[in-house]
Amino acid sequence: MLVIVLCAIALSLAYPVREYIAERRQIDQLQAQNAAIAAQVRYLESEQRALTSPGRIEQEARDSLHMCFPDQTCYEVISPAKPHAGTPVRLASTPWYGRLWESVRKADGAPSR
Repeated sequence: MLVIVLCAIALSLAYPVREYIAERRQIDQLQAQNAAIAAQVRYLESEQRALTSPGRIEQEARDSLHMCFPDQTCYEVISPAKPHAGTPVRLASTPWYGRLWESVRKADGAPSR
């Protein structure tokens, strides 16, 4: 009789214990995911602070947009790579701002719909 009672108790506790273990595993996974997301948020916040600093904005303007302050004289040194023998050198006919202005002029002259 005691064996039957012990088996009944073991069977009645098996499902809740299994559910408890599954939920603990899920909680651990969610905590690990939360820690990874928090680390990514900290990284992105530091990146945002770095990108919005005035010094970084000036540096990006100089590097990417080729801008300089009015009292400065800026130079851009262009050193073309040596072309391979037999390879024709193809230079851009107009700079990017010239192509942009040309597209604006074409759009301005286009008939409206």
